[in-house]
Amino acid sequence: MEFTKKTLAAVGRVWRTKVMRFGVYNKVLPVETTHSRRVPDHIAKPDYVLQNGTLQIPKRPEVKYDNQINGMKESCKLAASILNQLHAFIKPGLTTDDIDELVHNFTIEAGAYPSPLHYQGFPKSVCTSVNNVAVHGIPDLRPLQDGDIINIDITVFFKQYHGDCSKTFLVGNVDDKGQELVRVTEECLELGIRCCGPDVPFCHIGSKIYRHAKRNGLTVLPAFLGHGIGQYFHGPPEIYHTLNRYPGLMKPGMTFTIEPVLSHGNENTVLLEDGWTIITEDGARTAQVEHTVLVTKDGVEILTK
Repeated sequence: MEFTKKTLAAVGRVWRTKVMRFGVYNKVLPVETTHSRRVPDHIAKPDYVLQNGTLQIPKRPEVKYDNQINGMKESCKLAASILNQLHAFIKPGLTTDDIDELVHNFTIEAGAYPSPLHYQGFPKSVCTSVNNVAVHGIPDLRPLQDGDIINIDITVFFKQYHGDCSKTFLVGNVDDKGQELVRVTEECLELGIRCCGPDVPFCHIGSKIYRHAKRNGLTVLPAFLGHGIGQYFHGPPEIYHTLNRYPGLMKPGMTFTIEPVLSHGNENTVLLEDGWTIITEDGARTAQVEHTVLVTKDGVEILTK
């Protein structure tokens, strides 16, 4: 009996410590979901969906010409519009599968393809990552609960170009720690974007983000990178969000995503058996926010704003 009391006391101390460090919320694991949604035949599909898709991903960061930049602007504008429409729907009781249906329908109605669907086997049209799910959460039938935070990551393939953005939403009444986590993550993205421009080293982005996160007592999860984007979903450059020595300089016409993931806990993560869902090892919440940006001759333009 004495052992049981000691064990309970120890568990209680761990729980109180984690509440102080991480805040108050419910841990999330995947539950049952529905089948993949259908895309009408008339919607143009990316190369990885087509049986004979042969699009070549550039080996170096691509400098886009005016017509390519215009294509990126259209796809990014659509992705941002869909993300913004979700504000009216995010509330307790909504399932992440409901969000998948909303995003899928908004995308199809616009004449676009939801890029995550069937990308390397991903079964849904959007990624939804709740609380301790860091990235690549598969939408399922768990209802959102008061106090959750949820990252919704939207990419659309529109007129042969991908546009990519994400936001972490507050669901109902989120505790102070959760609100702080989302706020600082948004600040990190802003600082990362602000430093971009012609002949700026790619590695400067991670330095700015890492230092701001550290000043606020938060951890950048180093496993998750931004990426070049265009007619291809993912390509060079790789955008690190922590201290790094990634080579190369930004040039006008380059488009890439910046998408830091921050946590109150440590940097370790675990890939679940579904092959996609990644959770924090210590159960801490994460927040992520993402924009696709264009380097211009004068600085940088946010395409998904």
